[in-house]
Amino acid sequence: MKKAEGRILVVEDEHIVAMGIKKMLKNLGYTVTGVASSGKDAISKAESTFPDVVLMDIMLKGDMDGVEAAKEIRERFDVPVVYLTAYSDNKILERAKKTEPFGYIVKPFDEKDLHSSIEVALHKHRTEKEKPE
Repeated sequence: MKKAEGRILVVEDEHIVAMGIKKMLKNLGYTVTGVASSGKDAISKAESTFPDVVLMDIMLKGDMDGVEAAKEIRERFDVPVVYLTAYSDNKILERAKKTEPFGYIVKPFDEKDLHSSIEVALHKHRTEKEKPE
């Protein structure tokens, strides 16, 4: 497998999980631009670190969940979001779909799942940007 390229922002409120994801991403060759644990922190870091993809947990600390944060990041910065979540119930899935995510990974996942989802998101976002309006 060739070394991956891309700048990833990890949004995960469980510190140990976030560090595990960060390690997986680095093993795959990605650059981790930052780790955020709340929706507000995610928006702030997306604005200052210019990631290519945001890996977004849905359940976050604070008054803004991952779906709300993803919607704002997508609208303000046009950065693709891939959800990482332990929750796959229909209500959450319906809310998440409205934010037009570039992927949805249910925890637990492995490096291969992460790699393929990020690569698809990067490819899809590139081809969207290349299309004439």
